[in-house]
Amino acid sequence: MADSLRRLVNTSSFSVLQDKLESWYKDYHVISCDQNLNRCCELVELTSKIQGQLFTILNFTAREGGHYAGVDVLKSRLLPWLGTCFSMATSSVTNDTSLNLIQESVEKERKIRELSASHENDMQKMETQLCSTHLQLDSVKQELADAHLQLDNTKNMSATTLLATEDEILQLKAELRAARDQVETYKRKVDVLDDYERQVRLLRDEVSFLTAEKSMLQERLVRSCSPSPLPRQSRPSSPLKSESPTRAQLTNSSRHARLVSRFSDLYAVERLEAQSLLRRYIDDLEMVQRIIFIATVEAFQAAKLAYRQFKLRVKKTLSPSHLGPETLEDSVVDYIVRNLDLYDVQASVNDVINAMNVNPRISFPPEVDFVLINSFIRETCRVAFAMQTLDSPLDLAFTSGGELYSDNKYRRSYDSEFTAPLVAYHVWPALVEGDSVIVKGEAVTRRGALWRSRSRSCSPVRSGSPTRTLGFSRSRSPSPGRLSASRL
Repeated sequence: MADSLRRLVNTSSFSVLQDKLESWYKDYHVISCDQNLNRCCELVELTSKIQGQLFTILNFTAREGGHYAGVDVLKSRLLPWLGTCFSMATSSVTNDTSLNLIQESVEKERKIRELSASHENDMQKMETQLCSTHLQLDSVKQELADAHLQLDNTKNMSATTLLATEDEILQLKAELRAARDQVETYKRKVDVLDDYERQVRLLRDEVSFLTAEKSMLQERLVRSCSPSPLPRQSRPSSPLKSESPTRAQLTNSSRHARLVSRFSDLYAVERLEAQSLLRRYIDDLEMVQRIIFIATVEAFQAAKLAYRQFKLRVKKTLSPSHLGPETLEDSVVDYIVRNLDLYDVQASVNDVINAMNVNPRISFPPEVDFVLINSFIRETCRVAFAMQTLDSPLDLAFTSGGELYSDNKYRRSYDSEFTAPLVAYHVWPALVEGDSVIVKGEAVTRRGALWRSRSRSCSPVRSGSPTRTLGFSRSRSPSPGRLSASRL
Protein backbone atom coordinates (compact mmCIF):
# COMPACT_ATOMS: atom_id res chain seq x y z
CA MET A 1 0.00 0.00 0.00
CA ALA A 2 2.83 2.40 0.83
CA ASP A 3 4.34 1.93 -2.65
CA SER A 4 1.05 2.75 -4.37
CA LEU A 5 0.61 5.86 -2.23
CA ARG A 6 4.19 6.97 -2.97
CA ARG A 7 3.67 6.56 -6.74
CA LEU A 8 0.44 8.57 -6.51
CA VAL A 9 2.30 11.34 -4.65
CA ASN A 10 5.24 11.36 -7.10
CA THR A 11 3.03 11.61 -10.20
CA SER A 12 1.36 14.77 -8.81
CA SER A 13 -1.89 13.82 -10.46
CA PHE A 14 -3.95 16.39 -8.54
CA SER A 15 -1.50 19.18 -9.59
CA VAL A 16 -1.90 18.15 -13.22
CA LEU A 17 -5.68 18.06 -12.77
CA GLN A 18 -5.62 21.57 -11.25
CA ASP A 19 -3.41 22.93 -14.10
CA LYS A 20 -5.74 21.48 -16.71
CA LEU A 21 -8.77 22.97 -15.00
CA GLU A 22 -7.15 26.43 -14.92
CA SER A 23 -6.10 26.18 -18.58
CA TRP A 24 -9.63 25.15 -19.57
CA TYR A 25 -11.11 28.03 -17.59
CA LYS A 26 -8.87 30.56 -19.39
CA ASP A 27 -9.67 29.18 -22.89
CA TYR A 28 -13.36 28.36 -22.33
CA HIS A 29 -14.74 31.42 -24.19
CA VAL A 30 -12.14 31.21 -26.95
CA ILE A 31 -12.23 27.62 -28.14
CA SER A 32 -15.19 25.86 -29.78
CA CYS A 33 -17.82 23.63 -28.21
CA ASP A 34 -16.19 20.40 -29.41
CA GLN A 35 -12.89 21.43 -27.91
CA ASN A 36 -14.61 22.25 -24.55
CA LEU A 37 -16.25 18.80 -24.55
CA ASN A 38 -12.90 17.15 -25.30
CA ARG A 39 -11.30 19.06 -22.41
CA CYS A 40 -14.15 17.94 -20.05
CA CYS A 41 -13.88 14.28 -21.14
CA GLU A 42 -10.12 14.44 -20.65
CA LEU A 43 -10.62 15.72 -17.08
CA VAL A 44 -13.22 12.99 -16.38
CA GLU A 45 -10.81 10.32 -17.61
CA LEU A 46 -8.01 11.73 -15.45
CA THR A 47 -10.38 11.87 -12.43
CA SER A 48 -11.45 8.23 -13.00
CA LYS A 49 -7.80 7.15 -13.13
CA ILE A 50 -7.10 8.93 -9.84
CA GLN A 51 -10.25 7.41 -8.27
CA GLY A 52 -9.11 3.97 -9.46
CA GLN A 53 -5.76 4.41 -7.76
CA LEU A 54 -7.49 5.66 -4.57
CA PHE A 55 -9.86 2.63 -4.53
CA THR A 56 -6.81 0.37 -4.93
CA ILE A 57 -5.15 2.04 -1.94
CA LEU A 58 -8.48 1.74 -0.03
CA ASN A 59 -8.57 -1.98 -0.77
CA PHE A 60 -4.94 -2.50 0.40
CA THR A 61 -5.60 -0.48 3.55
CA ALA A 62 -8.75 -2.49 4.44
CA ARG A 63 -6.83 -5.76 3.98
CA GLU A 64 -4.05 -4.64 6.25
CA GLY A 65 -6.61 -3.84 9.03
CA GLY A 66 -8.15 -7.32 9.07
CA HIS A 67 -11.79 -8.38 8.87
CA TYR A 68 -13.23 -5.86 11.32
CA ALA A 69 -10.91 -2.83 11.13
CA GLY A 70 -12.34 0.21 9.34
CA VAL A 71 -15.91 -1.17 9.06
CA ASP A 72 -17.44 1.82 10.85
CA VAL A 73 -15.70 4.27 8.55
CA LEU A 74 -16.87 2.43 5.45
CA LYS A 75 -20.43 2.35 6.75
CA SER A 76 -20.52 5.94 7.84
CA ARG A 77 -18.72 7.63 4.90
CA LEU A 78 -18.21 5.45 1.79
CA LEU A 79 -21.57 3.73 1.52
CA PRO A 80 -23.66 6.93 1.92
CA TRP A 81 -21.48 8.70 -0.68
CA LEU A 82 -21.89 5.86 -3.18
CA GLY A 83 -25.68 5.90 -2.68
CA THR A 84 -25.79 9.64 -3.28
CA CYS A 85 -23.70 9.41 -6.49
CA PHE A 86 -25.79 6.65 -8.11
CA SER A 87 -29.23 8.02 -7.16
CA MET A 88 -31.43 9.71 -9.84
CA ALA A 89 -31.21 13.49 -9.74
CA THR A 90 -34.49 15.37 -9.77
CA SER A 91 -35.31 18.00 -12.37
CA SER A 92 -34.40 21.52 -11.27
CA VAL A 93 -36.07 23.46 -14.15
CA THR A 94 -39.13 25.50 -13.03
CA ASN A 95 -42.00 26.87 -15.12
CA ASP A 96 -40.56 30.40 -15.05
CA THR A 97 -37.27 29.12 -16.37
CA SER A 98 -39.00 27.32 -19.29
CA LEU A 99 -40.89 30.50 -20.22
CA ASN A 100 -37.66 32.47 -20.22
CA LEU A 101 -36.09 29.87 -22.48
CA ILE A 102 -39.01 30.08 -24.93
CA GLN A 103 -38.79 33.88 -25.06
CA GLU A 104 -35.07 33.68 -25.68
CA SER A 105 -35.58 31.20 -28.52
CA VAL A 106 -38.19 33.44 -30.14
CA GLU A 107 -35.91 36.47 -29.84
CA LYS A 108 -33.05 34.54 -31.41
CA GLU A 109 -35.24 33.43 -34.32
CA ARG A 110 -36.31 37.04 -34.92
CA LYS A 111 -32.66 38.19 -34.96
CA ILE A 112 -31.80 35.37 -37.36
CA ARG A 113 -34.57 36.50 -39.75
CA GLU A 114 -33.37 40.11 -39.59
CA LEU A 115 -29.80 39.05 -40.30
CA SER A 116 -30.89 36.93 -43.27
CA ALA A 117 -32.92 39.86 -44.68
CA SER A 118 -29.98 42.26 -44.34
CA HIS A 119 -27.74 39.65 -45.94
CA GLU A 120 -30.10 39.33 -48.92
CA ASN A 121 -30.13 43.14 -49.28
CA ASP A 122 -26.35 43.24 -49.23
CA MET A 123 -26.20 40.49 -51.85
CA GLN A 124 -28.59 42.43 -54.13
CA LYS A 125 -26.48 45.59 -53.75
CA MET A 126 -23.31 43.64 -54.56
CA GLU A 127 -24.97 42.11 -57.63
CA THR A 128 -26.00 45.60 -58.78
CA GLN A 129 -22.45 46.89 -58.30
CA LEU A 130 -21.10 43.85 -60.14
CA CYS A 131 -23.35 44.56 -63.12
CA SER A 132 -22.24 48.19 -63.23
CA THR A 133 -18.61 47.08 -63.01
CA HIS A 134 -19.15 44.71 -65.93
CA LEU A 135 -20.61 47.55 -67.96
CA GLN A 136 -17.64 49.79 -67.14
CA LEU A 137 -15.25 46.98 -68.05
CA ASP A 138 -16.94 46.56 -71.42
CA SER A 139 -16.61 50.30 -72.09
CA VAL A 140 -12.94 50.23 -71.11
CA LYS A 141 -12.36 47.26 -73.44
CA GLN A 142 -13.97 49.20 -76.26
CA GLU A 143 -11.80 52.23 -75.54
CA LEU A 144 -8.73 49.98 -75.47
CA ALA A 145 -9.62 48.52 -78.85
CA ASP A 146 -10.04 52.05 -80.25
CA ALA A 147 -6.66 53.02 -78.79
CA HIS A 148 -5.06 49.97 -80.44
CA LEU A 149 -6.52 50.97 -83.78
CA GLN A 150 -5.25 54.54 -83.32
CA LEU A 151 -1.82 53.23 -82.36
CA ASP A 152 -1.68 51.07 -85.48
CA ASN A 153 -2.56 54.07 -87.60
CA THR A 154 0.11 56.14 -85.86
CA LYS A 155 2.68 53.39 -86.46
CA ASN A 156 1.84 53.27 -90.13
CA MET A 157 2.13 57.05 -90.41
CA SER A 158 5.43 57.01 -88.48
CA ALA A 159 6.86 54.32 -90.75
CA THR A 160 5.92 56.39 -93.77
CA THR A 161 7.48 59.50 -92.22
CA LEU A 162 10.61 57.54 -91.25
CA LEU A 163 11.09 56.30 -94.79
CA ALA A 164 10.71 59.85 -96.01
CA THR A 165 13.22 61.27 -93.52
CA GLU A 166 15.93 58.62 -93.91
CA ASP A 167 17.20 60.29 -97.04
CA GLU A 168 17.26 63.64 -95.28
CA ILE A 169 19.21 62.12 -92.36
CA LEU A 170 21.79 60.62 -94.72
CA GLN A 171 22.11 63.94 -96.50
CA LEU A 172 22.55 65.78 -93.19
CA LYS A 173 25.19 63.27 -92.09
CA ALA A 174 27.10 63.81 -95.31
CA GLU A 175 26.87 67.57 -94.84
CA LEU A 176 28.05 67.19 -91.23
CA ARG A 177 31.09 65.16 -92.32
CA ALA A 178 31.90 67.74 -94.96
CA ALA A 179 31.54 70.53 -92.40
CA ARG A 180 33.83 68.72 -89.96
CA ASP A 181 36.46 68.23 -92.65
CA GLN A 182 36.19 71.90 -93.51
CA VAL A 183 36.56 72.83 -89.84
CA GLU A 184 39.69 70.68 -89.58
CA THR A 185 41.09 72.38 -92.66
CA TYR A 186 40.33 75.78 -91.18
CA LYS A 187 41.97 74.77 -87.91
CA ARG A 188 45.13 73.78 -89.75
CA LYS A 189 45.13 77.05 -91.62
CA VAL A 190 44.59 78.96 -88.37
CA ASP A 191 47.54 77.14 -86.80
CA VAL A 192 49.75 78.06 -89.73
CA LEU A 193 48.45 81.62 -89.56
CA ASP A 194 49.22 81.79 -85.83
CA ASP A 195 52.75 80.63 -86.54
CA TYR A 196 53.13 83.30 -89.21
CA GLU A 197 51.79 85.99 -86.89
CA ARG A 198 54.14 84.92 -84.13
CA GLN A 199 57.06 85.02 -86.54
CA VAL A 200 56.00 88.50 -87.67
CA ARG A 201 55.94 89.68 -84.06
CA LEU A 202 59.36 88.17 -83.48
CA LEU A 203 60.70 89.86 -86.58
CA ARG A 204 59.30 93.19 -85.45
CA ASP A 205 60.98 92.74 -82.09
CA GLU A 206 64.19 91.87 -83.88
CA VAL A 207 63.92 95.03 -85.95
CA SER A 208 63.46 97.15 -82.82
CA PHE A 209 66.38 95.45 -81.09
CA LEU A 210 68.55 95.82 -84.18
CA THR A 211 67.66 99.51 -84.34
CA ALA A 212 68.68 99.92 -80.71
CA GLU A 213 71.87 97.99 -81.37
CA LYS A 214 72.61 100.16 -84.38
CA SER A 215 72.26 103.32 -82.33
CA MET A 216 74.45 101.83 -79.59
CA LEU A 217 77.14 100.84 -82.08
CA GLN A 218 77.04 104.27 -83.65
CA GLU A 219 77.54 105.87 -80.23
CA ARG A 220 80.36 103.47 -79.49
CA LEU A 221 81.94 104.31 -82.86
CA VAL A 222 81.68 108.04 -82.14
CA ARG A 223 83.25 107.54 -78.73
CA SER A 224 86.06 105.45 -80.14
CA CYS A 225 86.81 108.15 -82.73
CA SER A 226 86.71 111.01 -80.16
CA PRO A 227 90.09 112.37 -78.82
CA SER A 228 89.15 111.68 -75.19
CA PRO A 229 88.84 107.95 -74.75
CA LEU A 230 86.67 106.50 -72.02
CA PRO A 231 88.48 105.59 -68.83
CA ARG A 232 89.12 101.91 -68.30
CA GLN A 233 87.57 102.01 -64.85
CA SER A 234 84.10 102.45 -66.33
CA ARG A 235 84.09 99.04 -68.03
CA PRO A 236 83.31 96.95 -64.99
CA SER A 237 80.01 98.84 -64.58
CA SER A 238 78.83 97.51 -67.97
CA PRO A 239 76.32 94.64 -67.71
CA LEU A 240 78.43 92.59 -70.12
CA LYS A 241 81.35 92.72 -67.69
CA SER A 242 79.27 91.44 -64.75
CA GLU A 243 80.78 88.44 -63.05
CA SER A 244 77.36 87.13 -61.91
CA PRO A 245 76.21 83.79 -63.40
CA THR A 246 74.04 83.82 -66.49
CA ARG A 247 70.31 83.32 -66.47
CA ALA A 248 70.70 79.85 -67.96
CA GLN A 249 72.95 78.81 -65.08
CA LEU A 250 70.68 80.30 -62.42
CA THR A 251 67.52 78.61 -63.73
CA ASN A 252 69.11 75.30 -64.72
CA SER A 253 67.67 73.28 -61.79
CA SER A 254 64.18 74.79 -62.04
CA ARG A 255 64.10 74.31 -65.81
CA HIS A 256 65.30 70.73 -65.34
CA ALA A 257 62.44 69.93 -62.95
CA ARG A 258 59.88 71.72 -65.12
CA LEU A 259 60.95 69.91 -68.29
CA VAL A 260 60.92 66.50 -66.57
CA SER A 261 57.39 67.24 -65.34
CA ARG A 262 56.39 68.42 -68.82
CA PHE A 263 57.74 65.18 -70.32
CA SER A 264 55.57 63.21 -67.88
CA ASP A 265 52.57 65.34 -68.89
CA LEU A 266 53.25 64.54 -72.54
CA TYR A 267 52.96 60.84 -71.66
CA ALA A 268 49.90 61.19 -69.44
CA VAL A 269 47.84 63.78 -71.37
CA GLU A 270 48.96 64.64 -74.90
CA ARG A 271 49.85 61.03 -75.76
CA LEU A 272 46.39 59.76 -74.78
CA GLU A 273 44.71 62.57 -76.72
CA ALA A 274 46.72 61.72 -79.82
CA GLN A 275 45.97 58.02 -79.30
CA SER A 276 42.21 58.61 -79.09
CA LEU A 277 42.40 60.79 -82.21
CA LEU A 278 44.25 58.12 -84.20
CA ARG A 279 41.89 55.35 -83.04
CA ARG A 280 39.11 57.00 -85.07
CA TYR A 281 40.93 55.99 -88.24
CA ILE A 282 43.07 52.99 -87.17
CA ASP A 283 41.57 50.02 -85.34
CA ASP A 284 44.93 48.41 -84.52
CA LEU A 285 46.05 49.69 -81.09
CA GLU A 286 49.59 48.40 -81.61
CA MET A 287 49.97 50.42 -84.82
CA VAL A 288 48.65 53.56 -83.07
CA GLN A 289 51.15 53.15 -80.23
CA ARG A 290 53.99 52.57 -82.73
CA ILE A 291 53.04 55.78 -84.58
CA ILE A 292 53.10 57.85 -81.38
CA PHE A 293 56.41 56.35 -80.26
CA ILE A 294 58.10 56.97 -83.61
CA ALA A 295 56.69 60.50 -83.68
CA THR A 296 58.25 61.15 -80.24
CA VAL A 297 61.65 59.77 -81.25
CA GLU A 298 61.67 61.68 -84.56
CA ALA A 299 60.62 64.88 -82.73
CA PHE A 300 63.62 64.60 -80.40
CA GLN A 301 65.97 63.96 -83.34
CA ALA A 302 64.60 66.94 -85.27
CA ALA A 303 64.75 69.20 -82.19
CA LYS A 304 68.37 68.23 -81.43
CA LEU A 305 69.38 68.94 -85.04
CA ALA A 306 67.58 72.29 -84.97
CA TYR A 307 69.26 73.17 -81.67
CA ARG A 308 72.72 72.49 -83.08
CA GLN A 309 72.03 74.61 -86.17
CA PHE A 310 70.50 77.42 -84.11
CA LYS A 311 73.44 77.34 -81.71
CA LEU A 312 75.93 77.65 -84.58
CA ARG A 313 74.08 80.66 -85.99
CA VAL A 314 73.95 82.37 -82.58
CA LYS A 315 77.65 81.69 -81.95
CA LYS A 316 78.55 83.07 -85.36
CA THR A 317 76.53 86.21 -84.63
CA LEU A 318 77.78 86.82 -81.07
CA SER A 319 81.45 86.00 -81.58
CA PRO A 320 82.47 89.41 -83.12
CA SER A 321 80.89 91.45 -80.30
CA HIS A 322 81.51 89.14 -77.34
CA LEU A 323 83.43 90.84 -74.53
CA GLY A 324 83.11 88.45 -71.56
CA PRO A 325 83.57 87.83 -68.65
CA GLU A 326 81.52 84.64 -69.29
CA THR A 327 82.64 82.37 -72.05
CA LEU A 328 81.18 82.53 -75.50
CA GLU A 329 79.52 79.14 -75.00
CA ASP A 330 77.71 80.35 -71.87
CA SER A 331 76.61 83.51 -73.65
CA VAL A 332 75.24 81.47 -76.54
CA VAL A 333 73.29 79.14 -74.22
CA ASP A 334 71.99 82.08 -72.21
CA TYR A 335 70.82 83.80 -75.40
CA ILE A 336 68.99 80.65 -76.52
CA VAL A 337 67.31 80.28 -73.11
CA ARG A 338 66.11 83.87 -73.26
CA ASN A 339 64.88 83.55 -76.85
CA LEU A 340 63.26 80.12 -77.11
CA ASP A 341 60.49 81.71 -79.18
CA LEU A 342 62.94 82.08 -82.06
CA TYR A 343 63.00 78.31 -82.47
CA ASP A 344 61.37 77.41 -85.80
CA VAL A 345 59.22 74.60 -84.47
CA GLN A 346 57.15 74.28 -87.64
CA ALA A 347 60.22 73.29 -89.64
CA SER A 348 60.92 70.50 -87.13
CA VAL A 349 57.30 69.36 -87.33
CA ASN A 350 57.56 69.13 -91.11
CA ASP A 351 60.80 67.14 -90.80
CA VAL A 352 59.13 64.73 -88.37
CA ILE A 353 56.12 64.18 -90.66
CA ASN A 354 58.37 63.62 -93.68
CA ALA A 355 60.44 61.09 -91.73
CA MET A 356 57.31 59.26 -90.60
CA ASN A 357 55.99 59.09 -94.15
CA VAL A 358 58.95 56.96 -95.25
CA ASN A 359 59.21 54.87 -92.08
CA PRO A 360 58.62 51.18 -93.00
CA ARG A 361 57.41 50.15 -89.52
CA ILE A 362 54.20 52.20 -89.52
CA SER A 363 51.28 52.50 -91.91
CA PHE A 364 48.41 54.91 -92.22
CA PRO A 365 45.22 55.12 -94.30
CA PRO A 366 46.00 56.95 -97.57
CA GLU A 367 43.12 59.38 -97.17
CA VAL A 368 44.41 60.66 -93.79
CA ASP A 369 47.63 62.48 -92.92
CA PHE A 370 50.02 62.41 -89.99
CA VAL A 371 49.15 66.09 -89.60
CA LEU A 372 46.35 64.82 -87.32
CA ILE A 373 48.88 64.63 -84.46
CA ASN A 374 50.48 67.94 -85.40
CA SER A 375 49.88 69.48 -81.95
CA PHE A 376 51.46 66.49 -80.17
CA ILE A 377 54.56 66.64 -82.40
CA ARG A 378 54.82 70.40 -81.91
CA GLU A 379 54.77 70.18 -78.11
CA THR A 380 57.29 67.30 -78.12
CA CYS A 381 59.66 69.31 -80.32
CA ARG A 382 59.44 72.30 -78.00
CA VAL A 383 60.16 70.20 -74.92
CA ALA A 384 63.05 68.40 -76.63
CA PHE A 385 64.55 71.70 -77.83
CA ALA A 386 64.35 73.20 -74.33
CA MET A 387 65.97 70.06 -72.86
CA GLN A 388 69.08 70.69 -74.97
CA THR A 389 69.69 74.01 -73.16
CA LEU A 390 70.26 72.32 -69.78
CA ASP A 391 73.72 72.01 -68.30
CA SER A 392 73.40 68.23 -68.75
CA PRO A 393 71.06 67.82 -71.74
CA LEU A 394 68.22 65.31 -71.44
CA ASP A 395 67.73 62.77 -74.21
CA LEU A 396 65.81 59.62 -75.03
CA ALA A 397 67.29 56.21 -74.28
CA PHE A 398 68.43 54.12 -77.25
CA THR A 399 65.78 51.63 -78.37
CA SER A 400 65.73 48.75 -80.83
CA GLY A 401 63.13 46.22 -81.81
CA GLY A 402 63.45 42.90 -80.00
CA GLU A 403 65.85 44.27 -77.36
CA LEU A 404 66.19 42.67 -73.94
CA TYR A 405 63.67 44.06 -71.46
CA SER A 406 65.17 46.11 -68.60
CA ASP A 407 63.31 47.07 -65.44
CA ASN A 408 65.57 50.09 -65.06
CA LYS A 409 64.42 51.61 -68.36
CA TYR A 410 60.83 50.43 -68.87
CA ARG A 411 57.72 49.22 -67.19
CA ARG A 412 55.57 46.60 -68.88
CA SER A 413 52.26 47.48 -70.48
CA TYR A 414 49.10 45.90 -69.09
CA ASP A 415 48.68 43.61 -72.13
CA SER A 416 52.28 42.29 -72.02
CA GLU A 417 53.40 38.72 -71.47
CA PHE A 418 55.17 39.17 -68.14
CA THR A 419 57.38 36.09 -68.65
CA ALA A 420 58.67 37.21 -72.06
CA PRO A 421 62.26 38.53 -71.94
CA LEU A 422 62.22 40.56 -75.19
CA VAL A 423 60.50 43.81 -76.11
CA ALA A 424 57.94 43.44 -78.90
CA TYR A 425 57.47 47.19 -79.39
CA HIS A 426 57.80 50.41 -77.41
CA VAL A 427 54.89 52.54 -76.21
CA TRP A 428 56.90 55.43 -74.72
CA PRO A 429 60.68 56.07 -74.60
CA ALA A 430 62.72 56.45 -71.43
CA LEU A 431 64.25 59.83 -70.57
CA VAL A 432 67.93 59.71 -69.59
CA GLU A 433 70.53 62.17 -68.36
CA GLY A 434 73.86 60.77 -69.37
CA ASP A 435 73.72 57.12 -68.28
CA SER A 436 71.06 57.51 -65.55
CA VAL A 437 67.36 57.03 -66.26
CA ILE A 438 65.25 60.02 -65.15
CA VAL A 439 61.78 58.85 -66.31
CA LYS A 440 60.96 55.25 -67.20
CA GLY A 441 59.38 54.39 -70.52
CA GLU A 442 56.71 51.81 -71.34
CA ALA A 443 57.16 48.68 -73.46
CA VAL A 444 55.18 45.62 -74.52
CA THR A 445 56.90 42.26 -74.06
CA ARG A 446 55.82 39.17 -75.97
CA ARG A 447 57.37 35.93 -76.98
CA GLY A 448 58.77 35.84 -80.50
CA ALA A 449 59.37 39.60 -80.39
CA LEU A 450 62.69 39.32 -82.29
CA TRP A 451 61.02 37.50 -85.19
CA ARG A 452 58.21 40.09 -85.31
CA SER A 453 60.65 43.00 -85.34
CA ARG A 454 62.66 41.42 -88.18
CA SER A 455 59.53 40.74 -90.23
CA ARG A 456 58.41 44.36 -89.82
CA SER A 457 61.83 45.76 -90.69
CA CYS A 458 61.84 43.75 -93.94
CA SER A 459 58.48 45.17 -95.09
CA PRO A 460 58.60 47.49 -98.16
CA VAL A 461 58.94 51.24 -97.68
CA ARG A 462 55.65 53.11 -97.98
CA SER A 463 55.68 56.11 -100.26
CA GLY A 464 54.17 59.22 -98.80
CA SER A 465 51.13 60.83 -100.33
CA PRO A 466 51.35 64.40 -101.70
CA THR A 467 49.31 65.69 -98.75
CA ARG A 468 51.85 64.29 -96.35
CA THR A 469 54.95 65.65 -98.00
CA LEU A 470 53.43 68.97 -98.95
CA GLY A 471 51.05 69.46 -96.02
CA PHE A 472 52.91 72.48 -94.62
CA SER A 473 55.20 75.05 -96.18
CA ARG A 474 58.45 75.09 -94.30
CA SER A 475 58.99 78.49 -92.72
CA ARG A 476 62.45 79.96 -92.61
CA SER A 477 64.23 80.57 -89.36
CA PRO A 478 65.63 84.02 -88.60
CA SER A 479 68.82 84.77 -90.45
CA PRO A 480 72.05 85.03 -88.48
CA GLY A 481 72.16 88.74 -89.13
CA ARG A 482 68.91 89.23 -87.17
CA LEU A 483 70.32 87.74 -83.97
CA SER A 484 71.87 90.29 -81.68
CA ALA A 485 73.89 90.15 -78.53
CA SER A 486 71.97 93.12 -77.15
CA ARG A 487 69.13 90.71 -76.08
CA LEU A 488 71.45 89.05 -73.61
